[in-house]
Amino acid sequence: METIKKQEVMLAIVIPYFKILYFEETIKSLANQTNKQFNVYIGDDASSEDPCSILEKHGNQFNLVYHRFDTNLGSISLTKQWERCIDLTQGEDWIMILGDDDYLSDNVVESWYKYFKHFDGKSNLVRFATKILDQNLNSFSATFEHPIWENAAASYWRKLNHTTRSSLSEYIFSRTVYNKYGFQNFPLAWNSDDCAWLDFSDYKSIFTINESTVFVGISTSNISGKNDNLSLKQQSQIAFYKYTISEKEAIFSKKELLMLMRKYENEILKERHLTSLEWLYLFFKYIKYFDKKDTKKFIKRLLNTILKRHEY
Repeated sequence: METIKKQEVMLAIVIPYFKILYFEETIKSLANQTNKQFNVYIGDDASSEDPCSILEKHGNQFNLVYHRFDTNLGSISLTKQWERCIDLTQGEDWIMILGDDDYLSDNVVESWYKYFKHFDGKSNLVRFATKILDQNLNSFSATFEHPIWENAAASYWRKLNHTTRSSLSEYIFSRTVYNKYGFQNFPLAWNSDDCAWLDFSDYKSIFTINESTVFVGISTSNISGKNDNLSLKQQSQIAFYKYTISEKEAIFSKKELLMLMRKYENEILKERHLTSLEWLYLFFKYIKYFDKKDTKKFIKRLLNTILKRHEY
């Protein structure tokens, strides 16, 4: 593997590669950056689609390390594929994971360095404005912008209430918090990015740069656009809600936690009946975050379930 000389402040852009269909736009957007102070690491997940012609065409315009893995890992664990791609990096303090069907406006890196002094030491997470590109229709959404400073719980709550969006590619995070938390290995990595931002914020606010844009591709060839994986997405949603309720309770209000508990219960019911352990888990959580109205409703649901089981 090529060795890259580390500078004082350097950004690593990591691309877990598997699909070539939109990959040239991704690479061209890196070649077009107005500031080239970044290193690119491409981890080829044993793809059947060789990207080398694209890299030979555009890759000489920035620092690049390309590594082809012998085995396909993304089909087993996408988060583990992200992590082994990050393992290719060489000590840069800040990391972006860029999807192989997403791309950057020309000024993303330039604006990150421009505002570095504003967030350095104050934030572990920097995000950019985004546009959704429907790659099947070749149409763009309106631009999604965010508050310049926002705590991670508020950001997630806006997404949960469908007033904004969020995904992996538009964030840059510090290596320190990545080393501390890593990624939660949910099925399909669905919610793993949302969970990471709750973890990686590490009780600091997210800093947003709205003057630069990350274009996020949606198509039937990627996980977000597929409809044949709904059960796995459902399992991930259940696991994510439980993790959030159990591990992130300090950053949410009691009202928000009660809503997350109900969502956790409802997500399970879309798939199956709750187990006795799941009812017990929720019972103790409702006692801990006692609210007369919500707890009464929960007890009623619990008793109805017990009575129905007794009838059988």
